[in-house]
Amino acid sequence: MTIREIAIAKLQQLPESFLPEVSEFIDFVMHKHQNRIAEPKLPDDIAKAWAQWFEEVDRLEVTTNQPESEFKLQ
Repeated sequence: MTIREIAIAKLQQLPESFLPEVSEFIDFVMHKHQNRIAEPKLPDDIAKAWAQWFEEVDRLEVTTNQPESEFKLQ
């Protein structure tokens, strides 16, 4: 018997009044594990994002503007 089959057999033996609580617990366990799986790998993602940003910045064209006035410090 697999663990799934054992769990189903146990569920079938429970009184009907226990099933809502079991269902809520199953939802909790699923939610708990989905969050772990869905967590991004921050160091890799951040490193890639910064690398992409620097590459895009390096491609920007930089122009110098002529001063609009002849202001000089004395």
